[in-house]
Amino acid sequence: MYFQEKNVKSLLVLSVLMSKKLFHIVLVLLLGFLLQTCIQEPEIKPNTNRGNFDALWKIIDTRYCYLDYKEIDWDAVYKKYSPHVDTISNKYTLFDLFAEMLAELKDGHVNLYSEFDKSRYWNWFTDYPANFDSKLIFKNRYLGENYRIAGAFRYKKIAEGEVGYIYYGSFSDSFNDKNIFEIFSHFADCKGIIIDIRENGGGLLTNSEQLASCFFTEKTLTGYITHKTGNGHSDFSKPNAVYTLSHEKLKWERSVAVLTNRMTYSAANDLVCRMKYAPKATIIGDKTGGGGGMPLSSELPNGWMVRFSASPMYDAEMQNTEWGIEPDVKVSMSEIDKLLGYDTIIETAVKILTKD
Repeated sequence: MYFQEKNVKSLLVLSVLMSKKLFHIVLVLLLGFLLQTCIQEPEIKPNTNRGNFDALWKIIDTRYCYLDYKEIDWDAVYKKYSPHVDTISNKYTLFDLFAEMLAELKDGHVNLYSEFDKSRYWNWFTDYPANFDSKLIFKNRYLGENYRIAGAFRYKKIAEGEVGYIYYGSFSDSFNDKNIFEIFSHFADCKGIIIDIRENGGGLLTNSEQLASCFFTEKTLTGYITHKTGNGHSDFSKPNAVYTLSHEKLKWERSVAVLTNRMTYSAANDLVCRMKYAPKATIIGDKTGGGGGMPLSSELPNGWMVRFSASPMYDAEMQNTEWGIEPDVKVSMSEIDKLLGYDTIIETAVKILTKD
């Protein structure tokens, strides 16, 4: 495989028009896409129950990135579900069968989309303690009802003004440098800040990189990513380094605590991966939900779309982040604290940030 001349010219144009950071992100994604295009596409199947089943199975067999890592026998999965295909008489039952088969992957990034439904695997977080209660955040002593909003962030001083608290609920929600500047200015006299990303199911990786950059003093290696290069379960490119840059203007040089629970997923998981290498950051709470595979989508003969993890992501020690990231300080919510109106994880972060 090689870049054609027009692709090289396009990259040169992009490098001029984009900032270095944005160009780096686009380049990584483009390289991943080009590597994916080197994989032989599954043969076209007929638009029948059997044809759609075989197409779905083949897409996962050749392009899903975690079959070996998760020790999934995908051939055995075929044998398990294949006998049921020819007994199905309507599209709803067919969809449910496909969804059940995809659930064998135990991956929150795997979905089947049709005009009438969307499959989803939720056990990656429902099988674990929540370690979050929104009532404690928005109705009691933390944000309450009197808080400020800057872009996607809700923020307020807590602990008698000694700590700045930020809640960020989705990396799909946007923010800009001006929002961060105003928040940092508001917390200028605080000993540290808390970034609460519990219940954050992810969104845009660019938001993760932008937010993390404010807590680094220099360019730092924070992970790797690989891409499928063939149809074999372990056909991957060499690891490509992922760096977190230091923001040119915005820098928080005091302590920061990042709060996590099992619902901290995908791009939120990526932020945790980056922040574990920030010089004054502490990850507090529960193990994240993971979601370390960058997803792609493919179409079945009947028009249904399947999304799947295609490119595995790792931390700087080449540890896979798909199953989640352990916190620096593991804390679970106390039922007694909840009854008294306290969030155990926030209170632990306050103690760490305010200790002399």
